[in-house]
Amino acid sequence: MKLRLGLPKGSLQDATLAMFQKAGYEFQIDSRSYAPTADDDELDPLLLRPQEIPRYVETGVLDAGLTGRDWVVDNGSDVVEVAKLVYSKRTRKPVRVVLAAANGGGVSSVKDLEGKRISTEYVRMTERWLAENGVKANVEFSWGACEAKVPELADAIVVNVETGGALAANNLRICEVLLESYTALIANKAAWEDDWKRRKIENLSMLLTGALNAQALVGLKMNVPRTALAEVTAVLPALKKPTLSPLSDESWVAVETVIEEKIVRDLIPKLRRAGAQGIVEYPLNKVIY
Repeated sequence: MKLRLGLPKGSLQDATLAMFQKAGYEFQIDSRSYAPTADDDELDPLLLRPQEIPRYVETGVLDAGLTGRDWVVDNGSDVVEVAKLVYSKRTRKPVRVVLAAANGGGVSSVKDLEGKRISTEYVRMTERWLAENGVKANVEFSWGACEAKVPELADAIVVNVETGGALAANNLRICEVLLESYTALIANKAAWEDDWKRRKIENLSMLLTGALNAQALVGLKMNVPRTALAEVTAVLPALKKPTLSPLSDESWVAVETVIEEKIVRDLIPKLRRAGAQGIVEYPLNKVIY
């Protein structure tokens, strides 16, 4: 049996393949083909634009896929969200779908959009949002580069932002947030009811989530004299508690733990001053809670 899996082509592709690699999966991609080969014979991957993946998962063309929650909402797709995978093309932060307009242009909120022109890739989401707020406006589909269309071609735009740099570069500001989005592992409902496919999807979810968990963490191990153990463990954070192992010299203990990478540079000097020696930092591929 095989699981038909949709992978996002475009800006998310490299980040997605890197995450799969840390999870233990390798894909070989031919630049002229949309059907990668996987080192797992039970996977049948297909590269597609993330905008299309929710529709193909819902209709059963795909059993599962990775796409943005924003595209699930825009399509109104009835699918199972198996896992929330917070990563994007540049950062590990959620992406926001926002209303943006020119600084000093007269649009500050949804109520200012009456009769205005809005350029967006999220036509259905934007139209529903306007209707919920009792506003009538002209929503035009854009193939991209929405930021360049204000003010000549549009009065406002609805776009996804990660850092907001493109908006600032085009003298635009965020007026309202429509949605906070993230990459999601989604499944077709019939596939989710199939025992074999569900187990395969759950395995993918576990390993991909573990790979994401590991991105912000590192392993740390060190040797500590028993006389300094209390002082070292007092400054040593951990997911639970550090692992202690006796050494051949009974007056020493090996200490191992997992910590956030961002605190390592401040923590290692403190550990050394507290008496730790032979401190080793190492990367992690997966952390399964």
